[in-house]
Amino acid sequence: MAYSYDAQNIFAKILRGEIPSAPVLETEHSLAFNDINPQAPVHVLVIPKGPYVCYDHFAMEASEAEIVDFTRAVGEICKMTGVQPGEGGNGFRLIANAGPDGVQEVPHLHVHVLGGRVLGRMLPPAG
Repeated sequence: MAYSYDAQNIFAKILRGEIPSAPVLETEHSLAFNDINPQAPVHVLVIPKGPYVCYDHFAMEASEAEIVDFTRAVGEICKMTGVQPGEGGNGFRLIANAGPDGVQEVPHLHVHVLGGRVLGRMLPPAG
């Protein structure tokens, strides 16, 4: 089944300027902004400007320029927020939820960059 993008989702409205945001970083193909309900001292959302529902949709249909730009934007956010373990930070978690089982709340690809504290296990051990 092909993905169907809902152009009325909150991130699409942010990209169109219908809902205000305070960008942390904006590039040709990506936008990053602080989460309005942060779960850690660093909690930045990075979204592509294109109409992609989730990560696999983006990976399969985005242009190389969009993929490179988005990936570099995530890296730049890690650098800007000081969470890069290779540069003296204590690390981060990158989360991209997809679909109902992944508890995706907004049907526009977005990754959460979380850091600034110990985040604990991502999931309890299987068993």
